[in-house]
Amino acid sequence: MMVQACGVDFGTSNSTVGWCRPGQPTLLALEDNKSTLPSVVFFNAEEDRTVFGRQAIGEYLEGYEGRLMRSLKSILGTGLMNGQTEVNGQTVRFMDLLTLFIRSLKQRAETQAGRSFQHVVLGRPVFFVDDDPVADQLAQDTLADVARLAGFTEIEFQFEPIAAAFDYESRIEREALVLIVDIGGGTSDFSLLRLAPERSQRLDRLDDILANGGVHIGGTDFDKQLSLNAVMPLLGYRSRLKNHTEVPSSYYFNLATWHTINFAYTRQTQAELRAVYADALERDKLDRLLRLIEQRTGHWLAIQVEAAKIDLSGADQCQLDLSEIQAGLSHTIARQEFDQAIEAQLLSIETTLQRLLNDAQLRADQVDTVFFTGGSSGVPLLRQRVAAMFPAAQAVEGDRYGSIGCGLALDAARRFA
Repeated sequence: MMVQACGVDFGTSNSTVGWCRPGQPTLLALEDNKSTLPSVVFFNAEEDRTVFGRQAIGEYLEGYEGRLMRSLKSILGTGLMNGQTEVNGQTVRFMDLLTLFIRSLKQRAETQAGRSFQHVVLGRPVFFVDDDPVADQLAQDTLADVARLAGFTEIEFQFEPIAAAFDYESRIEREALVLIVDIGGGTSDFSLLRLAPERSQRLDRLDDILANGGVHIGGTDFDKQLSLNAVMPLLGYRSRLKNHTEVPSSYYFNLATWHTINFAYTRQTQAELRAVYADALERDKLDRLLRLIEQRTGHWLAIQVEAAKIDLSGADQCQLDLSEIQAGLSHTIARQEFDQAIEAQLLSIETTLQRLLNDAQLRADQVDTVFFTGGSSGVPLLRQRVAAMFPAAQAVEGDRYGSIGCGLALDAARRFA
């Protein structure tokens, strides 16, 4: 029997919707026959319309005037959530921006399924906000409010790594102690669970969850560090002024962080930069920065950096085309530079995994399987470091973009059957 509930994985970088149907794929096609919808909104000022996903990125790169917004999930749990921003001359609440995207997810899924969905299990990271339970609960409550505004009436939540575990459990033949390693766009989440085919139909799995952990580090943080270490120096980051101080770093941090790129486009920022330019020792680099800001190509640059990160997962080096900033400008990035750039983030992930083992009162050699999922789980150095921590475990590759959505759909079927 087909259930009347869906699972929604609202991701920092990509989102999916799953629905359990006999003999049918779990994930619904959301755009161009693909099950993922990039978590991107573009407000097209020229044609006065709002578009999402790949279409949003495409129209932005084609040069349409407007406002591109990405990594909206990163706003949850921050002070920005109660604020507003200017979109094509109008003031829009961030709450309404998230609602627009979730509503689009729901409508696309319903069109593909040929039915409406009122019941949903939403995925959530182990921690929206590190070390602040009150802010973390507020972030979940806010996402629930967004889901109601988007049209859902019955809303439940499940930790994203546990949802991935449910997906993996549907394919195993015997009991195993499994570590779920979910490296998404905005968070790294981990769960230690005891999984088995005979346990899979239980609604209450509390006794099987040995420990949960997470840290607010993900693919967008890897992008940011790669940008700051390998790209922003070409625009004057850490260059000097005549008084031997550095050019203020805030401009570069804003441009290297998806949800703050637009802060670099304000008139105040441009005025400040022109004053800084007068005292700069390397004006050619500041010329590039000013040109990027005046042309509002910060999102274009972030897309190039993200593509470089992906290329470096399979190659020792990649070539970054920066001709939009300066004709003929390109830059070679070696994987070693990327590895060095994300060292602090990897140390934090290792610390979180060790804390997870301590919480579960287990040794690393007792873990049978490490199940990798999430779009950023393929970073080679990350895989090496996790393998070194769990040398006796079998490494299993999940669907990087689909395991959580499938698991949430299974959970929705159990909860709302």
